[in-house]
Amino acid sequence: MSDINGGCYGKVPKPGMGWSNGDISPQMFPVTHEGRLQLYGANRRWIGLQHGWTRIGGEGSTEFDARHSISEGVGHSLIETEEHEAQTVRALIAQLCESFFHHGWATGTGGGVSIRVGGPSENRPWRVFVAPSGIQKEDMIGDDVFELDMDRNIVVAPKTPNLRQSACTPLWYVVYQERPRAVCVIHTHSMHAQMASLLDPEEKEKTLKITHLEMLKGVGNHAYDDVLEVPIIDNRPSEDLLADQLREAVRKYPKANAVLVRRHGLYAWGDSWEQAKTQCESFDYLFQSAVQMKSMGIDPGKIPSHGTYRVQAETMEIEATESDSGPPKKRVKTSNASSGFNASQAVENSADLKSNIVPILPRDGKILLLDIEGCTTSISYVHEKMFTYARQHLDNFLDEHSSESQKEEWAKALRKEVEEHSNGATVDLDIKSMVHYLMDRDVKSAALKDLQGKIWKNGFESGDLKSHVYDDVPVMLKWMRDNGVKVYIYSSGSVNAQKLLFGHTEISGNLLQFLEGHFDIPTAGPKKEATSYTKIAQALGVPIADIVFVSDLPAELQAAAAAGMRHTINSIRPGNAPLVDSTFPTVHSLLQLCGK
Repeated sequence: MSDINGGCYGKVPKPGMGWSNGDISPQMFPVTHEGRLQLYGANRRWIGLQHGWTRIGGEGSTEFDARHSISEGVGHSLIETEEHEAQTVRALIAQLCESFFHHGWATGTGGGVSIRVGGPSENRPWRVFVAPSGIQKEDMIGDDVFELDMDRNIVVAPKTPNLRQSACTPLWYVVYQERPRAVCVIHTHSMHAQMASLLDPEEKEKTLKITHLEMLKGVGNHAYDDVLEVPIIDNRPSEDLLADQLREAVRKYPKANAVLVRRHGLYAWGDSWEQAKTQCESFDYLFQSAVQMKSMGIDPGKIPSHGTYRVQAETMEIEATESDSGPPKKRVKTSNASSGFNASQAVENSADLKSNIVPILPRDGKILLLDIEGCTTSISYVHEKMFTYARQHLDNFLDEHSSESQKEEWAKALRKEVEEHSNGATVDLDIKSMVHYLMDRDVKSAALKDLQGKIWKNGFESGDLKSHVYDDVPVMLKWMRDNGVKVYIYSSGSVNAQKLLFGHTEISGNLLQFLEGHFDIPTAGPKKEATSYTKIAQALGVPIADIVFVSDLPAELQAAAAAGMRHTINSIRPGNAPLVDSTFPTVHSLLQLCGK
């Protein structure tokens, strides 16, 4: 109601205050000059968990880096209590879903978002928040969001009644389990993503390849001139049936931060909600580009032959000097060689060096984590020499070097391991039988490794045993030490056994001076579990992405990559098991890692 002077409820408007007459905070009404200043000058439109945006790139990066893999928080936390944290995350999920609806990614109630907070780095359990199913995404509110734990139990149900968890929930958990750094997973029904999944008319391709597009920088782990491979999995009648396919794709392509679902949409993730949103937007741009390039007859996955940035050495034409008396010399093409070698003019080729998928140290990392079998030491030595020695000297060691209490402790620990792996089969429970049972099945038993380590100790100290390392290992270790790279060993063999091996090598004697430390199953965990690599990074006090890991087993490399390691390298040595569908870069010598 207004009076005859146009005032609101009898009040006379103040100049420049608009219809609210200054009674409501001006940033709520950006129709006024002051309101616009407050809204766009100091108030962010996105509901965040901290005052500043999470900076894509992370600590140690610069604005000129070609690739980014992690993000870093900027500004102070806006969270005051756990209740406030839950309220903020719920509201943020609702805001993201509304935004994605307007992008065309979440129409028809499709798509969704999950965000988790807390976790081991904060010494508290994860709190997992998930959008509901079958709700209009542009009209979502925070009260519609579920809070779960990492076992998918409902911790706090939505205040809105009769809601169900998103059908995407099992798939969000696959990503959280396989990518421990991931804290936000986004699912879209983007038309660009769906059409990009159909660029192969026969629908047989397992990946979509895209290269030489600027927005590759936005998807993580890739530069402009890298080849991005986005895994593609086939759709199923319900989303929970996609879980096994998604898990396999995430493990097989550790550099990818998204998976396409053919004829369906996209799953993308990041280590902050900002990074996940940025990558999702970048992927969508790339998918739209790929579809349009294909319609123009351009293969988006093919490196351009012309017209893009490249550094090339050019052949130069020079005119030979004419002598006063001799006939004129004809113009010839020549290189800049001056020594008789087939040399050419030096050119700037840093792009080629950086495109090498095998990292070099110390450029790409200051921490090197090495496996032993099939990496520093031949598998045949470990199995034929060390294991045989342990079997042959087991009885003597137990009789001559073990007390009754030690035997009882070993028997108890070994019995537990045997029961876990025997599947009800009958096994003699004397120490010797249990040791042979576990060794025959190559069980990575902590109790077995401890007993073997003590037998080997006697052998090394008596001179009966000398350990094998490849010829390149001493040279590589010296290089790493001289260039400031710290080398650690991670093996299923006990720490004591590791020290014995590197302390008594046949070709170079004691190499322990070049090693900073050791990890085994008791100190880190099983080598095929991602949490073990997270634990190692925490013990070293470094970001996990800064560690370069070398192993002969792809399953271990997959676990390390899932934990967040950027550089995971497959070692190929004589006698190693043949590689089957490994996507990891390979080295035949550890000297391939040495460089500036």
